[in-house]
Amino acid sequence: MNAAILFEPDGYLTTGPKLMGRQAAGDGFLRALVKHRGEAPLVAYTPRKRSAEAFRDRVAELDAGAAIRWISGQRLPELEASGVLYRPDHALGISARARLRAGVNRYALCGVTHTLATSGAMELLADYATAPLMPWDALVCTSTAAVEVVERALEAQEAYLSWRLGAHARAPRPQLRLIPLGVHAEDFATTADQRAAARGLLGLADDEVAVLFAGRLSINGKANPYPMYAALQRTAAATGAKVVLVHAGQFFNGAIEGAFRSGAARFAPDVRAVFLNGKDAALYGQSWRAADIFLSLSDSIQETFGITPIEAMASGLPAVVTDWNGYKDTVRDGVDGYRIRTWQPQPGAGGAAARDYEVETSDYEMLLARTSLAVAADLDELTARLTTLVGDGDLRRRMGEAGRARVRERFDWAVVFPQYQALWAEQDERRRAAGADTRGAPGHAPGWPDPYAAFAHYPSSHVTPATRVRLSEGASVAGYLELTTHPFLMHWRLTPEVAELVFGALVAGPASIAAVAEATKIPALTLTEVVARLAKIGLVTLEEGR
Repeated sequence: MNAAILFEPDGYLTTGPKLMGRQAAGDGFLRALVKHRGEAPLVAYTPRKRSAEAFRDRVAELDAGAAIRWISGQRLPELEASGVLYRPDHALGISARARLRAGVNRYALCGVTHTLATSGAMELLADYATAPLMPWDALVCTSTAAVEVVERALEAQEAYLSWRLGAHARAPRPQLRLIPLGVHAEDFATTADQRAAARGLLGLADDEVAVLFAGRLSINGKANPYPMYAALQRTAAATGAKVVLVHAGQFFNGAIEGAFRSGAARFAPDVRAVFLNGKDAALYGQSWRAADIFLSLSDSIQETFGITPIEAMASGLPAVVTDWNGYKDTVRDGVDGYRIRTWQPQPGAGGAAARDYEVETSDYEMLLARTSLAVAADLDELTARLTTLVGDGDLRRRMGEAGRARVRERFDWAVVFPQYQALWAEQDERRRAAGADTRGAPGHAPGWPDPYAAFAHYPSSHVTPATRVRLSEGASVAGYLELTTHPFLMHWRLTPEVAELVFGALVAGPASIAAVAEATKIPALTLTEVVARLAKIGLVTLEEGR
């Protein structure tokens, strides 16, 4: 069965001025819905006539023969015929309260996760504890990372309500169902002639190895580019290969674009940088055909899935990604590509970040910047993996073919969408079977969590007081102060005095963070974030504590 869909253009169309991953995912979902629609009309619910017209026009573009039906806000009870209302986000509480006007057993609700890190996104999850959600409602979580964020948020809100109300608070929860995002694999099929033409269009020589970074070109909301540039520079120097880094995506403003361009020139001077406008769909598609390796070092808590590694695998490219968030579910290390180990401060170290976000700045971009700068990928491992792939075309082809096969088996919409249809049928059956309508104060409100606690499962390891820290060869206070003048790295910069203390405590040799804290009188939890930022830029290396 197919659900009725809550349709607003922002959730499904890619024609807006600021393309986001959720819109690309929504477009793919809508294409799958039209393709797998069956005989019944496609049903859109929206209070706005203009949105209904946009739905009609987009469906006609996909299949002129597809029948549609519009249910307006005044006709909520008519959704009973569909059985389920799907919305392209996780704001189920909003639809659950609206459903009271029709009766909680009239239809089930189904949502899907995208970004979960904003205070607004967290508050929407916290809302589940008191919203009139029913056991036949469901939230699709696109990754195991997303499942854990949702469960932690619900547990935190229930604990908060138990403290506030003086009684155990546990309302019925919606079902959590793990279903990945999908791609239309046929979009990424490439012949040898098409690949040659794409490389010619991008000006890539036969002896150049093209590394592709595609998607949202954002410093804080996707991946701080410094590790990417640093590792590719090391790779080019080690191999002597002609490495080209193709950036295919959109800059949201000129300042971000300027930072990327200056960063590429400064941190990867021996790597030729190419910038393609991702808003041009045809040009963006050529980047996938032309590339040899895909690289995405996501370090943002904004990510919960990440569609570009799937697109890379569908394109037959080996994917080198961070061992982070939803990437853990998609890229098989050593099979489709490589996942690079990551480090993040332990839960509890982000209280100041959460406090500042809540009561000082309310600036989500600064929260992303702060947490991103404290997520360190293993630069040595990254360089080694890139060096291997740059020098081994046969390995690139084997991994690329493995990735293609994995997409066909698990991530093609032809496989993913039937999982939605099965879930909706199960929800409708549960709804029908149900019959008639049927101690301690927390340290912070659930909607404003310590980011290192809420997303504690994202990294490979945690930076703790027991973590051992070693100065990298050539690392110095002067080098740190000079490096952190760049916009990538300038936020939460240590003062020269504090930098001297930290570096001085490590000059004699490796030490645990606890030992550095004792020597410098800087709290150990504070140092976990400081050390993680130093590891981010390769000035120290980290080892598990003994």
